[in-house]
Amino acid sequence: MDHDHVWILAQASSSGEAPARIGSEPVQTSGEATTSVPGSPGGGPEGAVPPKSPSSPLFQLVLFVGVMGIMMYLMMFRGPKKQQQQHKLMLQSLKKNDKVRTIGGIFGTIVDVRGDEIVLKVDESNNTKIRISSSAISKNLSQEGGKE
Repeated sequence: MDHDHVWILAQASSSGEAPARIGSEPVQTSGEATTSVPGSPGGGPEGAVPPKSPSSPLFQLVLFVGVMGIMMYLMMFRGPKKQQQQHKLMLQSLKKNDKVRTIGGIFGTIVDVRGDEIVLKVDESNNTKIRISSSAISKNLSQEGGKE
């Protein structure tokens, strides 16, 4: 396959007129910076097809700001909201004899659940119990197989 020539099948002038001649001659690509198309109006660099310009900087800026806005929404609002929903479901599923850890780092076993109040047994030998708010529970270790 010969890669030395580029073939132009059709070309229109930028002034809106029909070109004087449409041909299929190869474009000379002999390493010159500008290429001319034989038979095109002007015949020189003025008749050459200009390269497409990149999109405007304003469009790129708007696109960048939009993408950053979406990422910030996902990181700042969606993530914590999902974690809150998971924590709420975990609190609703608490029952007697579940082993839990509080946000203060206290490990215990649930003895009783009364609405927003939970009674934890924290010491087996002395039968020590404490009352805490259900929102103070950070993990249900029974659901996670006892892992932290």
